[in-house]
Amino acid sequence: MKNKNQDTESIYISKSKFLLLRKILQNVHENLGKVIQLLDSGPEEISDFDDMMIGVSQSLGAASRELELVGDERVIEGVFDGEKMIANDGQEYSIPSNYASKSKLVEGDILKLTINSRGDFLYKQIGPVERQKIVGKLGIDKSGDYFVSADKKKWKVISASVTYFKGQPGDEVVILVPQDSVSKWAAVENVVKK
Repeated sequence: MKNKNQDTESIYISKSKFLLLRKILQNVHENLGKVIQLLDSGPEEISDFDDMMIGVSQSLGAASRELELVGDERVIEGVFDGEKMIANDGQEYSIPSNYASKSKLVEGDILKLTINSRGDFLYKQIGPVERQKIVGKLGIDKSGDYFVSADKKKWKVISASVTYFKGQPGDEVVILVPQDSVSKWAAVENVVKK
């Protein structure tokens, strides 16, 4: 005979997807709180709200004319996976390696991508994960990709970071990795020449 608890199934998701889902749920929670607060307000506040909405609707005409000139922007949030941003719908967006290197992005960081009317992709880090520093040794694999090894572990690193610091195989490298999760990628913080 089966126990009722044995009928449940476990679902496993990556840390980056978990962080993205948590961020989305936090936004929903905050917005629901604002809606409930508005609904719970007294009738006098609702009439004030109606007066405010009339003023807002008058200024919307000017704003919409301005939008026609500027164009629409599309804003997408996602999680950095070490190379690219994964949006909540699973779509992948390439991140320029120089931006990822300069910003020292770490797997699990929450990013916001704004696509403007000209088609420019503008990234912004909005939710960095907790980081830890590790000192390791720079290496290069058979395919020419850089990695850092320390404590019997290996992390891939973006080539742009290594070339910026003029790193060479054998150099000592300070990397940043997520503090509370396992990662395949690391951000290069600095290179100490051998």
